[in-house]
Amino acid sequence: MQPDRPPQASGPTWQLEATYTRQLPELFYEHTSAAKFPAPKTVIFNAAVADSLGLHVDDPGSGAAARLLCGQDIPPGCKPFAQAYAGHQFGGFTMLGDGRALVLGEVVDPRGKRFDLQLKGSGRTRYSRGGDGLAALGPMLREYVMSEALAALGVPTTRSLAVVATGAAVYRDRPLPGAVLCRVAASHLRVGTFQYAIASGDTANVQALLDYAIKRHAPELADAASPPLEFLGKVVSKQANLVADWMAIGFIHGVMNTDNVSIAGETIDYGPCAMMEAYDPATVFSSIDSQGRYAYANQPEIMLWNLCRLAETLLPLIDDDAERAIEKTTERLQAFEPEYEAAWRTRMRRKLGLEATTGQPDQWIDEMLGWLQSQRRDWTNFFRDLSDDAVDSGDPLLGTSWYSAWQQALATQPGGPSTARDRMRATNPSVIPRNTIVESVLDAANDGDLGPLETLLQVLSDPWTARPRSDPYRQPRPANAPAYQTFCGT
Repeated sequence: MQPDRPPQASGPTWQLEATYTRQLPELFYEHTSAAKFPAPKTVIFNAAVADSLGLHVDDPGSGAAARLLCGQDIPPGCKPFAQAYAGHQFGGFTMLGDGRALVLGEVVDPRGKRFDLQLKGSGRTRYSRGGDGLAALGPMLREYVMSEALAALGVPTTRSLAVVATGAAVYRDRPLPGAVLCRVAASHLRVGTFQYAIASGDTANVQALLDYAIKRHAPELADAASPPLEFLGKVVSKQANLVADWMAIGFIHGVMNTDNVSIAGETIDYGPCAMMEAYDPATVFSSIDSQGRYAYANQPEIMLWNLCRLAETLLPLIDDDAERAIEKTTERLQAFEPEYEAAWRTRMRRKLGLEATTGQPDQWIDEMLGWLQSQRRDWTNFFRDLSDDAVDSGDPLLGTSWYSAWQQALATQPGGPSTARDRMRATNPSVIPRNTIVESVLDAANDGDLGPLETLLQVLSDPWTARPRSDPYRQPRPANAPAYQTFCGT
């Protein structure tokens, strides 16, 4: 989408737009404002993201910047709003909405791309459903860390512009320091937004939302023979590749409800997310996922389930005949599995230094995964050790037929083993946001020490540089440690 006018910012004053409220019926939003906070203070500010958006702040640590970044001071002409949406949460349908967030406005970056600026933890809205609408510092910093880590790893994701401490306590199981996250997203349109539209009972609302989504994210589809069908296919493709990215780095989203699936194909809504360390397809960390619905290995299947829910909302726009509409959408949905499988296999071959076109047997990958699981090997360190040719002489891997066959295959790759390993090092990170380290830096931040957080973010910004196995940022959680759990923070 081309900007109506270029973004302008001087100091902490920004000119933001709101095509969402201009182009969609009021059903989809409510104008609102942030809660009043006693002592806003910027905890961390992402200068690189601000520069990429063309947003300038003279002094991010100033009180003026903090007030802007948590919604206390509103840019001229800006009318913040909370979005309405629905969602299947752990399989059950619920009417939802931004219960603790508001969209400050939209900015068009110097390349002409449009982004939302959303404040998360900004206070109650009409969609809060009894909640306080607030957020604690720890979960907001977790999203900052995880989203920036995935961005550095090349995974499509929302970004974090800033975290601002509010100076007020948030009450969960105990009083916690409150905070607001300023999030940057291609948009906050979700599968759940389309579910909300169809639940209104008026197909015109679905059409209005589709028109807006296409105009914002896929204007090339406006003149397609069937824009809703082509739109569905585009979202299916984006999500197949996104989940393949997650699986390749061992990322577990933790709460893949339909309201947490962006139609823009970005990772969004980092709640109880975590990184898999010891390889186990059943790995799950979220305290609220007692049945393992969103476990590591289930993520592709769940994403397809979510996309089926999106397809259901578009049926009335695809064909007046219900059976023909289902047949057409089923064809697009059936493309998910082969596209995901191809994307996953390609990423796994790259992780092993094998060119995608070499025709090496895919059963090698399956055999390797079985061995990794039986040995409970660390996912990230295993592939990085292969990349660095740093497999210890006493490693049982050396005695496997798989290792011998892989070594032989590596010798046949273009450029030989050395070049293949260079490609592997550009694919297999040396460091990830390991769970124990993330928890330790969040604990330190809650106690007022931001040094560990800043160091971790610096390390994660360059995940590919080789680090020795003794490096503390490469150390997995001890095997005898208590079971690790993550929490949503609501």
